[in-house]
Amino acid sequence: MKAIMKEQTDWSNRQLLHKLAFTIFLILCSSVATMVADGRILAFYPKLQDKKPQLDLTISSDAVSGMGNPNDPVKFTVKLINSGDEKVNGILGWGINSTAISPAKIPDQVIQIDAGKTKEFTKTIMLPQAGFVEMACKFQQSETVKAIQKKVRVGCNPNQLLTPLTQQDDFDEFWERSIAELKSVPPVFKTVERSKMSDGDIQVFEVSMRSHNQVRVRGWLEVPRKASKPLPAVIRVPGYGQSMKPVGKCDDMVVFSFNPRGHGNSQQDISGQPNNFWIRGLDNAETYYYRSSYLDCIRAVDFIASRPDVDQDKIAVWGGSQGGGFAFATAGLDSRVDYCIADIPFLCDWINYFRLSHWPEMDNWIAEEPQRSWESTLRTLSYFDTMNLAERIGCPTLMSVGLQDGICPPTTCFNTFNRIPGEKNYRIYPNKQHGLGKEHYAWIWTQLREAFSTE
Repeated sequence: MKAIMKEQTDWSNRQLLHKLAFTIFLILCSSVATMVADGRILAFYPKLQDKKPQLDLTISSDAVSGMGNPNDPVKFTVKLINSGDEKVNGILGWGINSTAISPAKIPDQVIQIDAGKTKEFTKTIMLPQAGFVEMACKFQQSETVKAIQKKVRVGCNPNQLLTPLTQQDDFDEFWERSIAELKSVPPVFKTVERSKMSDGDIQVFEVSMRSHNQVRVRGWLEVPRKASKPLPAVIRVPGYGQSMKPVGKCDDMVVFSFNPRGHGNSQQDISGQPNNFWIRGLDNAETYYYRSSYLDCIRAVDFIASRPDVDQDKIAVWGGSQGGGFAFATAGLDSRVDYCIADIPFLCDWINYFRLSHWPEMDNWIAEEPQRSWESTLRTLSYFDTMNLAERIGCPTLMSVGLQDGICPPTTCFNTFNRIPGEKNYRIYPNKQHGLGKEHYAWIWTQLREAFSTE
């Protein structure tokens, strides 16, 4: 009986608690409704406010398609837009980033812009004989408010850019010895069909091979089933940390999507993490990551050259960003490459690269050890600077860049491209940054087919 009475008491207490909680809930709801009605909820819960950005800044130039003629004036126009309800005060600063000109410093301006108003400011500079100029504009309200900043780049005669080479005295010997080391490693090609990835038109294979220092590297091979003769082949190489995978239907070419060590399906022996390829082993050219990864790309050419279903006079290498650098390097180190395609290429003209872009990772790496310096680091990097390999490229070359690219500045790309002695073409996208889009990708496939007469 006592147990039953206790159970009833507990039940009653629970009911009272439920009623109390519900009453409190109703009171809160009523209060919130009142606050919503008179607008106080907006102050209580700011996320409900319809806040518009108070300030915006735009910058543009009058250079047609971003390009002009030597010594022509180019006007940059900045618009500062105050869409808020209050007057804004701040400082407008200008900055020019270029290896082609050394302009005088532009003084800062104290600015006041009323609510709902737009103010316009202009600066004019003279274009260089050849090169690129990036104009930046920054508006800073106060130390506690994040500055807003925009940039725009213009250019002139990029095909005439030429910066001095940085080759070390033993540059040629270094690469001859490196390639000899690669040749001493039996490739042990293994090709396994992945039937789930294949279809009625295309067979897909996972390919593995041994490369420099016995490291296993892999890629994805796509072969048209109905080919009646050897076909052109394209070796696709990855951007920084990218995983190359099959591209899908391509019934007129053999496609090899290759992953150098640390990328994609080539991480069994060399991990892709941390994603720090450009500082791995950088203390010594012998141990630097890009020594072995360049050799990996040559091994990929070895594989394609071993295929009886590939036309050995129609081998292309194609990549973007880091892959663009791989494409330049592979074509420079291996004469079997018949066509080189480099999109927004990285690994070009290291000295100007660090003048035009800032990467704390490299600064931090140098600061970690007392024996490291910018001088010694640039000396090691010079062995892998595609600018120093460009004169070896004997095949037709196509390069595309984004004029507004801040990751791989066009200046550095052209200082490699302009060293290529043979047939070459380039395309500049005036408004693109580090990515050229699907239309460009489709256009490249068209260029490949035209170059190899597969249309």
